[in-house]
Amino acid sequence: MDCLMAEMPFASTNTGDEFGITSTFEIYFKKRRKRTTRRKTEEDDQTKKKRQDQPNYFISLPITNPKITRGIQAVQDMVVQQDHRLSQAMVRYGSFHVTLLVMHLSSEEEVGTAVGALLESKDAVEELLQGKHLDLSFQGIDHFRNEVVFVKFAASDHTAALTEISETMKKIFQEKGILAGENRAFKPHLTFMKLSKSPELRKQVKKIDPNLYENFKNHCFGDETLYRLDLCSMLKKKQPNGYYHCESSITVGKSHESDLIKKALHRESLALLSKLNKIKELLSNPETRMKINRELFEDRHKQQ
Repeated sequence: MDCLMAEMPFASTNTGDEFGITSTFEIYFKKRRKRTTRRKTEEDDQTKKKRQDQPNYFISLPITNPKITRGIQAVQDMVVQQDHRLSQAMVRYGSFHVTLLVMHLSSEEEVGTAVGALLESKDAVEELLQGKHLDLSFQGIDHFRNEVVFVKFAASDHTAALTEISETMKKIFQEKGILAGENRAFKPHLTFMKLSKSPELRKQVKKIDPNLYENFKNHCFGDETLYRLDLCSMLKKKQPNGYYHCESSITVGKSHESDLIKKALHRESLALLSKLNKIKELLSNPETRMKINRELFEDRHKQQ
């Protein structure tokens, strides 16, 4: 209609000035512009509200088992070799985690409230664990709409326990007035590839071909013991190791810290033992012993 009007001979004439009236066309276009402006404002408000309500924090179960991270990196490398564009879709190994709960925190005050809720949930989680380990097994690969690819949990009672922990924490956060949790059912998973990491990539790749990781579809990646839960930010700058900005953490599992210390000491002992064996091997060599004796003799002779 605007284009047609522009072609008319009186298109540039102000009918209000010329005749002292408002034309039917002007009334029509004013009303139309008003409706369009109002509708656009409402849509902008809805978009803004939706953006404000989007999750920006989450409860993370960090993945620390090197066997799991190495296995995932092997899959990622294989996929990139076949389609180099997907390198932009890869989650870096320092960021590997399982999300237990998402939430929206709109101010530092709400962040503080969420930290308090996390600390309060420690006793509830400990009560659910009853002093036992919660070993989570990862096996196989699945996807969401071929846009997000993740390592699956092996079916076990432990997965059910993790779901119970998530629901318990969700209740505690909501009692504190924190908008936490989602309407859909909790499905724990370990994401390692997603198209949403790169808007440019999404223009090129609409779906991730499952054949790219077919060889690992039933692969056993290993176990992760639940020992720590973090309140992390989705938007703040990540840590140097690639992990998310962490507002606060809780450790769970009564005996796990002592186990970690034992494992660390065991690794150190093995390293020292390996060095001692190498020294013994060197000393068992006659030429090495002769060289050492000669150097000792020369040192004594110099001192005299």
